Amino acid sequence: MKLSILDQVPVPENTEVEDAFSETVKLAKEADKLGYTRYWIAEHHDFSGLACPNPDTLMTLIGSQTHKIRLGAGAVLLPHYSPYKIAETYNLLSVLFPERIDLGLGRAPGGSAESSIALSNNYLENVKAYPKSVKELSNFINNSKQENPLYNKIKASPIPNNKPKVWMLGTSDKSAQLAIDNKLDYVFGHFMSSVNGPEIIKKYKNNFLNNYQVVPNIIIAVSVICAETTEKAKRIARSTAIWSAFNDTLQFDQIPSYEKSETYKGTNEIEGKIKKIMNRMVVGNPQEVSKKLTELTEIYQVDELMLVTNTFNYKDRLNSFNLIAKEMQLI
Repeated sequence: MKLSILDQVPVPENTEVEDAFSETVKLAKEADKLGYTRYWIAEHHDFSGLACPNPDTLMTLIGSQTHKIRLGAGAVLLPHYSPYKIAETYNLLSVLFPERIDLGLGRAPGGSAESSIALSNNYLENVKAYPKSVKELSNFINNSKQENPLYNKIKASPIPNNKPKVWMLGTSDKSAQLAIDNKLDYVFGHFMSSVNGPEIIKKYKNNFLNNYQVVPNIIIAVSVICAETTEKAKRIARSTAIWSAFNDTLQFDQIPSYEKSETYKGTNEIEGKIKKIMNRMVVGNPQEVSKKLTELTEIYQVDELMLVTNTFNYKDRLNSFNLIAKEMQLI
């Protein structure tokens, strides 16, 4: 089994944004040593609790301080951008860091309606054009013929010897079908979906194989909290779950302290929501987490998981990845 990391660059309560970026670099360097396959960075805009609006820039910093781990965006929110510009950027990254660059594509806004307007003026129209934009970007990356004849006169320079690997991110049949239409591998967001993920993945895999006679690469993204004991892991996870449930409110726009999360008591409805989020997470000691992760690979019939771990204390996040790497013998 291969394990990778999706870093949302969290900014917990009472933390400076500079700390979030320095801790990301620290975690990436450790992940490189521990044997994790990929280190992807999420894109968010004007989120108090999530720091990175531009994964490309952070990837450059991380790439300069790591050696072999693959680097990627999870995801570039394409409706905000020109496909040509994204192709140029990721081709350049592939020149700088050969055979190490992944380009994950998503269509979520990544922020408020106001942020979307500021970024791309008419986000909803751009979402409608998303399939076309994915096609254009794929053609620029592969240096293939474009539908627009003007685009056949240009290249997304610099052209790398090893082009970036493009992935489609999603949580639905629709995104999986778009991946098939463009012959793209697929990342399914198990941690943010309540739909029947295994059925979506089975259908995607079968249809991809029928269309192209090759088996696609698939990654399942999972929220994970691992600690020395189950009790400690659950304490950490409750803080994260409260933030996940209410990160669009001023009360919990950043991951709260463990003490605050322990004393917080919501209504039955709110506590039910928090419990539901925790049930979607993989939480426990190293043996329990290893067992649950193995079960997920069997349920989805995949060989790679991407772990999402947000904690109030950065040391607990680093410790979680260390414990998992040791238990699952990544090195």
